[in-house]
Amino acid sequence: MDAWWQCEIPYPFVDKSITDAADSVRASLPNRLCDPKVAATLFDEVLDEFLLCDDLGMNVIAIEHHAGINSLIGANPMVTSILARQTRNVRVLSLGTLVSLRPDPVRVAEEYATADILAKGRFDIGFVKSGGSEMASSNVNPVNNEERYWEAIDLIRKALTTHDGAFSWEGKHFSHRHVNIWPRPYQAPHPPMWAATGDPRSSAEVGRRGMRHVLVLRGPDGTKRAYDAHRAARAEAGLAKATTDSFAYAALVYVGDTEEEGVEVGSKLLWFLNTSLKSAPQFNKFLPGAAPPVAAPGLYRTKPLADAGLALRDAEKGVAPASRNAEKLISITAAEAMAQGILFAGNPDSVYRQIMAFYDKVGGFGHLALVGRSGHMTHAESSRGIRLFTQEVLPRLREIGAVEVG
Repeated sequence: MDAWWQCEIPYPFVDKSITDAADSVRASLPNRLCDPKVAATLFDEVLDEFLLCDDLGMNVIAIEHHAGINSLIGANPMVTSILARQTRNVRVLSLGTLVSLRPDPVRVAEEYATADILAKGRFDIGFVKSGGSEMASSNVNPVNNEERYWEAIDLIRKALTTHDGAFSWEGKHFSHRHVNIWPRPYQAPHPPMWAATGDPRSSAEVGRRGMRHVLVLRGPDGTKRAYDAHRAARAEAGLAKATTDSFAYAALVYVGDTEEEGVEVGSKLLWFLNTSLKSAPQFNKFLPGAAPPVAAPGLYRTKPLADAGLALRDAEKGVAPASRNAEKLISITAAEAMAQGILFAGNPDSVYRQIMAFYDKVGGFGHLALVGRSGHMTHAESSRGIRLFTQEVLPRLREIGAVEVG
């Protein structure tokens, strides 16, 4: 098993009275609340933490979001290109440029190919379906977002792998008469491609395309169902059976010298859930196209009927939609997050046991993506957590080889 460290560079310094009063901390808060000098310090600290990971041999991830305190990384190609050039040892994953928000997937393919050249083949490409508030902040129609997402991925793959001259693309959402990117990527046929998604329908699309599948903060039940859908679709497509290398899981992770220190400092990561997920209804459950029509009556309820399972399950048979998942996570405690496999925190032995218990519950995965810094965690605390994880936990995880799971 390999590990990848990430920090979305959140901005937690907006007064709580303001965030409590706001209907959404994404898309709506005025940027006068962001002090550029503080933002510059945060970028310096987190980029240094990425480089510490490079020194210690842990891969890194940069994640893009827009117009909110949850993340200052609104230009993922810029940040990942910096990492591609400044790191020397580890792989860099862009997870990722929000392709359904971008008008031109070919330009995204050019950016990824350039980053792979800069990294000399240490670059991975990741895709994430856009969040609701980002539809508004990017002036994009949310209807058919998923169709655009998959078509953009297919066009990017073709642009990265076509080396014999120009081709044309006439799709439902994108039209290009002449595609011929320079440079081509360093890796052949293209850098490894990831997708972060949780519902079974989208999970099946990941499997059908043979991409690496990452689940983010879904807990064991939702993760296992998504992995199962991936494997089934992969088999139907006639691809080779999947190994654990095809699967990844992202969780909040912090390692301290003692159990108490690990949990106390690791609990600061919950800011990402308790504060930065707050979003107004117009950006999630009332957003056109956000859920299948059959699911709308249950999603629109103020207090869903728990006895019918509507509080947790939608028409996709077992995975809560993003808006409902966010509602659950906003009020979660450290103990609850640890019980659900969303937070792994404690001393090195304890964190290793928590990861492996989750591994067994979901049927195995080959990559752990650590949300290692968020909220009011300090640079010193984050750096200490990175050192302890890479020295005390990562060597044990790397002893777990890939096994066939599909």
